[in-house]
Amino acid sequence: MKTTLLVPEKYQCLSGSWLKVIAMVSMLIDHLAAFVLQFNSSFVEPLFTIGGRSVSWYMLMRLVGRIAFPIFAFLLVEGFLHTHDRRRYGRNLLLFALLSEIPWNLTHTGTWLYGSQNVFFTLLLGYLGLCVVERFKDDFRRMGLLLLVLLGTGILLRADYGCSGFGFILMLYVLRTNRIFQTIIGSCFLSTTWKAGLAFIPINLYNGKRGFIGKGWAKYIFYVFYPAHLILIYLIQLQVFHH
Repeated sequence: MKTTLLVPEKYQCLSGSWLKVIAMVSMLIDHLAAFVLQFNSSFVEPLFTIGGRSVSWYMLMRLVGRIAFPIFAFLLVEGFLHTHDRRRYGRNLLLFALLSEIPWNLTHTGTWLYGSQNVFFTLLLGYLGLCVVERFKDDFRRMGLLLLVLLGTGILLRADYGCSGFGFILMLYVLRTNRIFQTIIGSCFLSTTWKAGLAFIPINLYNGKRGFIGKGWAKYIFYVFYPAHLILIYLIQLQVFHH
């Protein structure tokens, strides 16, 4: 099925590996700002003013961070379409959702408990939603019922990005062959609106290739990076706030 492109193919220069790197770096910047640097007055003081609104380092770092989830969601859809073992893919998402939960809780509250769940649960539910859409594409009633069950599960879990994150993943899949509509609708879909829309700049430069992060252990870099960076941030919090 031919894909309608927003950016001509000759300008598509980013592999899936580079998209992962961009998303991981932006996520790290975002979480450092949210969980550490916002408590430092020098980072929240205005740098300049645009349209009467003050802009600080904190705001700029959070802006950069808004591109992470859309890219990870896009890569999830790509993974769903190209994986040779969908069950294993789903098991990996579940495993790291569970492994990331304690680091997620510690980062937010400094304790083992927190009211919402980490983004891996959102990605897992979205992935299961893709499986449902493909499996029951000729049975709309069953498809709709199962998608509602997954959506309800996400609400009960209070998974990161919530209903909009789940719907965003499904939207990326449904519009996968039309990058123009995908970009326009995707830029308005999440609560962060135009900020998330910035993610579609690198997404539209994606060339469909795996890149330097190949098969084997390397493909698990993001899986490990997520809980690892949360642990790192928690350790920084201990040093900053307990001295």
